[in-house]
Amino acid sequence: MKDKTFLMIPGPTPVPESALMEMAKHPMAHRSKEFSNILKEVFEDLKYVFQTKNDVFLFTASGTGAMCGALENLINEGDKVLCLSIGNFGARWAKIAKSRGAEVIKIEAKAGDIIKPEVLEEELNKNKDIKIVTLTHSETSTGAANDIKTLCSIIKNHGALSVVDGITSLCAMEFKTDEWNIDVAVSGSQKGFMIAPGLSFLTASEKAFKMHENCKHPSFYFNWTEHKKSLAKDTTPFTPAVNLICSLHTSLKMIREEGIENINKRHEKLTLALRSAIREIGLKLLVEDDKNASHSITSILPPDNITVPDIRKTLKDDYDIIVANGQGDLENKIFRIGTLGFVCERDLIMAVGSLEASLLKLGYKFNLGSGVKKLIEELNKN
Repeated sequence: MKDKTFLMIPGPTPVPESALMEMAKHPMAHRSKEFSNILKEVFEDLKYVFQTKNDVFLFTASGTGAMCGALENLINEGDKVLCLSIGNFGARWAKIAKSRGAEVIKIEAKAGDIIKPEVLEEELNKNKDIKIVTLTHSETSTGAANDIKTLCSIIKNHGALSVVDGITSLCAMEFKTDEWNIDVAVSGSQKGFMIAPGLSFLTASEKAFKMHENCKHPSFYFNWTEHKKSLAKDTTPFTPAVNLICSLHTSLKMIREEGIENINKRHEKLTLALRSAIREIGLKLLVEDDKNASHSITSILPPDNITVPDIRKTLKDDYDIIVANGQGDLENKIFRIGTLGFVCERDLIMAVGSLEASLLKLGYKFNLGSGVKKLIEELNKN
């Protein structure tokens, strides 16, 4: 059926109709008082989401743009940067740091695992001159989630700066920038913020901003100093994506209304119920321990003799549901189901039912309906 496709991927995520309608309107002047009033509210609501007293900068760019905006405003050539990688997006930090001439040290966990605090402490004790530590909260490529609170506490005690990718964890998992001593945090619009791709966000602590002031060659487009000057005037240094910001204005009001704590609980409930349903069907999860699992994305191994491309194709062709493939070394080895953003219990019941129907068509032997039954039982708890 046309116009019926539903995204169950880690981004772009489903968008509320009210937010979609804002994108369909004629653009307003980006230097007008009307738009400045919208920006002022957006900046305040972003601080609420990030749980910070510091400014949150808004970039017309993808989440990777904000990642560049983080390191390109901090690194001088020769600086020592420790990159904690639990997947493709953790590895991206290392690539960006190298592009700025940093001396990069990497700690890599195997797919599905997380960074152990003792491993981080050991590395920091060996390298007292590490200036910056990059890390990922929710690793989109695997569905694993680091204990950011503990890791950032260790980084703070060492004296280094913590730079955190919260792209698929903001508006899905507990994330307290100030309380957890996160120096720089970034996120993107097409994830838990429930709008289309094209915007990204960054907040920096006072300590991070002081380091930025000593950066010899800061980014031009993502320059924190210029964005801070413009933010004080309720505007942006360059032409912004006006309609996307109006859409964000609407979605942030929805986030405020539901409450960030309730949003986090909703995502946790959906994810844990999905994980239980997948196990009931007899499939294996890449991240085995629920405590280490992202509440945004779940990575699933296919049954023996059935391929990931066949599962994804059947879901798309027969049920108009799109789930994600694995990335890099995990391509065609896992498929990923998103529970991120504007997703509700009905959507999950539909997705698991369609997955069961697809597996049946592909010849997988299991107790038909067991996954949906388990899902509904879990969703009805508490």
